[in-house]
Amino acid sequence: MNRRDFLRHAAGFVAGGLAAPWLRGTAAGTAAPPSFWSRFPAATDFEAKVPVIRLATDRVIHRFFDTSPISPSGRYVGLFRLPNETRPPQPGETGEVIVVDLETGRERTVATSRGWETQMGANVQWGRTDADLFFNDVDPATWTPFAVRLDPATGERRRLAGTVFTVSPDGGQLTSYNLVASRLIQVGYGVVLPETQTRRNRGPVSDDGIFVTDLATGRVRMIVSIQEMLERAVPKLEIPHADRCEFYCFQVRWNRQGTRLMTFLRWHDPAAAKGGPRLLTLLTMKGDGSDIRVAVSPQQYARGGHHPMWTPDGEHLTLNLNIRDGTKDLDLVRVRYDGSDLRSIHPVGSGHPSQHPTLPFMITDAYPREPVTRGDGTAPLRLIDLRSRTEVALAHVLQTTSDTRKLTSEHRIDAHPVWDATGRYVVFNGVHRNTRSVFVADLAEWLRKAMDRV
Repeated sequence: MNRRDFLRHAAGFVAGGLAAPWLRGTAAGTAAPPSFWSRFPAATDFEAKVPVIRLATDRVIHRFFDTSPISPSGRYVGLFRLPNETRPPQPGETGEVIVVDLETGRERTVATSRGWETQMGANVQWGRTDADLFFNDVDPATWTPFAVRLDPATGERRRLAGTVFTVSPDGGQLTSYNLVASRLIQVGYGVVLPETQTRRNRGPVSDDGIFVTDLATGRVRMIVSIQEMLERAVPKLEIPHADRCEFYCFQVRWNRQGTRLMTFLRWHDPAAAKGGPRLLTLLTMKGDGSDIRVAVSPQQYARGGHHPMWTPDGEHLTLNLNIRDGTKDLDLVRVRYDGSDLRSIHPVGSGHPSQHPTLPFMITDAYPREPVTRGDGTAPLRLIDLRSRTEVALAHVLQTTSDTRKLTSEHRIDAHPVWDATGRYVVFNGVHRNTRSVFVADLAEWLRKAMDRV
């Protein structure tokens, strides 16, 4: 973001009445500490440059870098507790949906779930209000996966048609892909059923794709099939031997405006040597499945890249991508939803990057083998200033346990840093005393000082 773009963006931010009190600071010139901060233990293990507290521990994770686990009112945090940390989930095995009350400091198990995996848990996330907590479950009598809408305060729950990967910005729809079949292309993000209940998609099928559940009617419908993605994408996707490949959708998320979705289309050729490489492309579309555009082509992704996220304007996406010849390094790039206007916004990409809701900063982490790590089992919590293309490691988050080296990649502990709705806090996963734990960093003072330097 150049200075002219930033100033125009910032002017709209202030004119719109959205300037947060914490950004303005107090009469003493510093951001006031949040009222709940003293109710949780300080996290002192990460060499942090900002205040960090530990919200929950003992096999606990928050969902992902695209949904904040903090409820709409800001009082509650929805998390998931794995039943174990050293073996893959088994069909029918239960984990716990937990809610942390920031006002009282108490943690409570509000439900159990059979619909989870190691990276995303049960896809626990909030809807429109604090009475709308969504997650996945499985009926073991029929091996049917389904989404649940729970009011944690009353215990009232409703079984819904379809599953949930993300909730629409207005809270009116659940959006998902086939969370069972997609495990055949990548594990860790879906729902585990017996192998006999897990289908394979041979060729570009017409009965699998992206699904939306209307919460007003309770009905689920497929808005676009895999076959339609291949037929209607612009520019057209040319995939050799498509009829013998296996195709799966993977991940789906809305832009903030609720006007477009992104999803991966992934595939491989079982007839090729060793099943062939796992290939992918990033598609975007309108909320009804129309106007399908290729944002990142298979050829671009084949160079190396990962973890796209919508920017606040709803028109662009950011991701890590190799765009420079002669190197395997990743840049942090921005691209329009139709694949145009691809440009580097920071020369070093890593982890799970996302942009602040209103300010010119990115937050991300790193995988253990990415160059920005120190090789000591920690990952930097990187705050990137898009105005100057400079960065600071706000903390070095422990992401390994004593069992890490013995386990497969589905057991990795990713920080998945995510901004809360106000842009003051970053929630992330880490390790405390050899177990998965969830933390919150308060960036108010750091961001305030950074903005004062403009």
